[in-house]
Amino acid sequence: MKILMVCLGNICRSPLAHGVLEHLAKENGLEWEIDSAGTGHWHIGEKPDHRSIAVAKNYGVDISQQSCRQFEIGDFDNYDHIFVMDYSNLSDVKALARHDEDHGKVSLFLKNEIVPDPYYDDNLFDPVYKMVERRCREIIAEMNTPA
Repeated sequence: MKILMVCLGNICRSPLAHGVLEHLAKENGLEWEIDSAGTGHWHIGEKPDHRSIAVAKNYGVDISQQSCRQFEIGDFDNYDHIFVMDYSNLSDVKALARHDEDHGKVSLFLKNEIVPDPYYDDNLFDPVYKMVERRCREIIAEMNTPA
């Protein structure tokens, strides 16, 4: 299973989702490949936001070695599922889709709601982490169930 998490800058939400799902997959003995990307280019090559690193560390997840990158069309070929954090990301990623198969790989991370961007509010990092962890546990349960 190959999963890509996408947000705007790839410094807050998608690195958390990437790190949490990777951590939980390893805990469950799953050999999944998880990565993250941003729709914007501003932080390419940077580490995630220090607040995301800190909140993840508080819960035993290390995301400090991640490196921000921008979403690219080839990601449609490399990933089975592409989860986006909000409707703007959904629109941006789907605009790059080449065909129905690409479109079918893209969905909101939280199914019917957005993950709020904590960048401008320090108090959102912990609630966002908990939201992300809850959904990552659901993803493992959903995708690790034999058909």
